[in-house]
Amino acid sequence: MTEPTPPPLKPMPDDWRRALAVVAHPDDLEYGCSAAIARWTDEGREVAYVLATRGEAGIDTLAPAECGPLREREQRASAAVVGVTEVEFLDHRDGVIEYGVPLRRDIAAAVRRHRPELVITLNHRDTWGGVAWNTPDHVAVGRATLDAVGDAGNRWIFPELTERDLEPWDGVRWVAVAGSGTPTHAVDATAGMERAVRSLLEHRAYIEALTDENIRRTPKERPCSSATGEADEQGLGSSRQRRNQPEYQRPSRAPFLCRD
Repeated sequence: MTEPTPPPLKPMPDDWRRALAVVAHPDDLEYGCSAAIARWTDEGREVAYVLATRGEAGIDTLAPAECGPLREREQRASAAVVGVTEVEFLDHRDGVIEYGVPLRRDIAAAVRRHRPELVITLNHRDTWGGVAWNTPDHVAVGRATLDAVGDAGNRWIFPELTERDLEPWDGVRWVAVAGSGTPTHAVDATAGMERAVRSLLEHRAYIEALTDENIRRTPKERPCSSATGEADEQGLGSSRQRRNQPEYQRPSRAPFLCRD
C-alpha cells in the first residue's frame, strides 16, 4: 500500500517584522528552526529568544550550578550565529517546569515586552508524532505559550504587568509550534542552513556529553534536519519543527503552519 500524498505546503506569511521564540531549553531552537530564523534576520526582521530554563539539568557530568552558566553562554553564542542578539532566561527549573499561572505570567510579560507579530514555540503534544515521548518541559512551555499569547492582550489578566509598564499587546497574528509531523506552510531556508548547523555546534559541551561523534566537522560535512508544522486547533496559527533524527536529507525549505 502506498503512503498518502501530503497536501502541498503554503508559503509562510511574511508580512511581519518582529518575532519572539519561546522554548524550554538551550538548543531547542537549533534543531531546525534556526535556519528559518537566519533567513528572517538576513531580511532585516527582528527575532528575540526567551528560554524558560538555562538547561542546567542537561549534562549528567556537570552540577547544575556549573552547567547553567555554561549552557547560557553556549545559547547566546548560538543565537548570534543566526543574527539574534536578544536572549532572555526566565529561570524556571530545568526538568521540572510546571504548566500554570506563574509560567503563563512570565511568558505573557515577555510577549508584552517584545510586542511580536509572530510567536514561535515547541511541540506541546505528548509525543513527537509517533511513539517518541515528548518531555514534560516542552509540553508545559508550548502549552503555556499558546495561552500566554491571549493573556498578553488582556489587561485584566495579570494586571500587575501593567503596573510594571508592560502594556497589553494583542498584535500577535500567528503562533509557530515546532515539532509536528503535519506541516501546512513553508519558508525557503536554504540560505540559512549552514549557519543553522554552526549555531547547533555552538552547544559544544552539551553535544559532546550526548555523543561520541566528531562535532568539529565543518557544516558542509554535517547533515541537517527539516522542519514540520501543523494547524493549532485553538485557532492560532502554529508551526512545528521535527527534532533531528539519526540520518537527514538537506532540505531546501522549512515547513510551517500559519493561520490568522
